Amino acid sequence: MFTYHQPVMVAEVVQYLITDPNGFYVDATVGDGGHAKAILEKTSPQAIVVGIDRDREAIETASQVLADFGSRVKLVQGSFSTIAEILNQVNVEGIDGILFDLGVSSRQLDVPERGFSFSQDGPLDMRMDRTQKMNACQVVNTFTEKELADIFFYYGEEHKSRKIARSIVLARQKKSITTTSELEKIIWNCNPGRRGGIHPATRVFMALRIYINHELDELPKALESVLQFLKEGARMVVLSYHSLEDRVVKNFLRTHDQLEVINRKPMTPSRQEIQVNPRARSARMRVAQKMIREEGTLI
Repeated sequence: MFTYHQPVMVAEVVQYLITDPNGFYVDATVGDGGHAKAILEKTSPQAIVVGIDRDREAIETASQVLADFGSRVKLVQGSFSTIAEILNQVNVEGIDGILFDLGVSSRQLDVPERGFSFSQDGPLDMRMDRTQKMNACQVVNTFTEKELADIFFYYGEEHKSRKIARSIVLARQKKSITTTSELEKIIWNCNPGRRGGIHPATRVFMALRIYINHELDELPKALESVLQFLKEGARMVVLSYHSLEDRVVKNFLRTHDQLEVINRKPMTPSRQEIQVNPRARSARMRVAQKMIREEGTLI
């Protein structure tokens, strides 16, 4: 089943990312290729885009979506925390812009077999790179009550983390928890009488996904390592979807004197975009530019 991921804030990304129509750009989370396609369409035939993704299925999909651009596209499977190694492998010395679109894609959410979502029943998995060993099923069924509570609280900011962790431990004593619907039901029962707002399982599923894929560990490594490749005047655009990611990005941009923050407050999707693509509602976009040296002085 092919589910196309609708890129978020694509017009804004293109507007702020592209500084040189003949430049070299990186989409560090290429997904299904939506943003990369927009970048290629808005640049000249000389421009190049390197697309990186840890999900093999994403690389396969992006290769189809971007096939018409031929040699202007270079796709690499790998984690963006190893971006320095990846760019060295493709003989890149400097880039004119990089996009990080964090979080999970619609394709990953909408395919039950990936186990990212509780909207459809599927195996507890949540691995972006399906070759890695640890998945959500192992965490849910083997981690201690305290370890689970800590994951839910730290990565999901879930205030009922201890109650949910305790319920999971009690449930798995009777039977292993192996599907998304089984986990969702346990969490739902910890929230009796809940009406409105986000689904009670949302924060727990997000926390598990972030933990399993080391997302908050990978992000600062990627941001730091890409600095050496940014040309003067090059742009870094980051789309984040929850407060923990956004906080990491904001602190990084504000504490590196090589970067000039373009937008002091994060940009958000328009009301019209959210109506068309409700999953865009939590997006926050931050932009920074590599400082330009003038007569040996950073300005």
